[in-house]
Amino acid sequence: MDYLWTPWRYAYVSTADKAPGCIFCAAQKSADDRAVRIVYRGRHCFVILNTYPYTPGHAMVVPYAHLDELQKLPAEAAQEMMTLSQRMEGALRGLYHPDGINLGMNIGKAAGAGVAGHIHMHVLPRWVADANFVSVIGETRILPEELDVTWEKIRNALAA
Repeated sequence: MDYLWTPWRYAYVSTADKAPGCIFCAAQKSADDRAVRIVYRGRHCFVILNTYPYTPGHAMVVPYAHLDELQKLPAEAAQEMMTLSQRMEGALRGLYHPDGINLGMNIGKAAGAGVAGHIHMHVLPRWVADANFVSVIGETRILPEELDVTWEKIRNALAA
């Protein structure tokens, strides 16, 4: 049996449940959008890159309000969340030319939410066979660009 090591990921998996406060609430308070990877700020929601992406361009649309259920989100914020998801789809299709787009939410820990207390919509490009043997067998993602490059591309695309 072969082993593929990802020691960089250990810092996340060993502290995810122990981190004080909410990562999304902390990010939105930052004055340095590049450092926290926020690519766009709207009136009710912001768009942030996933620090541990499944694919290049994996972003999340997050309401400013710290809510744990979609039904608690005010209509104006829900509308903006969907509008920003549409804009992200367009930006990702234009920048990365994917074969498809995953769009979804995991609400609650049992549903697979990594940040269970603050709802967020995932928007990520997908390609046929992008879940190759390394991801499936080795539980390792191979990404063709650094997050700073992704941040710059998507930030510029959403500003246009």
